[in-house]
Amino acid sequence: MSLLIGGIVSVILGVIGFSIWWAEFIDILQGGIPILLILGGVLAVYVGLDAMQDRMREERQKQEEKLEKAREEIQQVKAQSEQYREEIEKLKEQARKNSP
Repeated sequence: MSLLIGGIVSVILGVIGFSIWWAEFIDILQGGIPILLILGGVLAVYVGLDAMQDRMREERQKQEEKLEKAREEIQQVKAQSEQYREEIEKLKEQARKNSP
């Protein structure tokens, strides 16, 4: 209950203060709004740059993953080609042995 009464008194004093010190309030707004706009702009630039860096990191990570997959496929193909070479060599040896 005391909180409610305190809130009502604060609102009444605030309205009275607005009516008495209206010009001073406008002066504060005139000085404060540009500062808030500058700070908001700086914050927006920072957040934008951070988001751009995150996107670049994600893209780089995706490219590295693709590169790693390609390397793995190359290793598999090399191993398979080596097996084929060995089989060809064995078949050549057998063909030489079977030739009169």
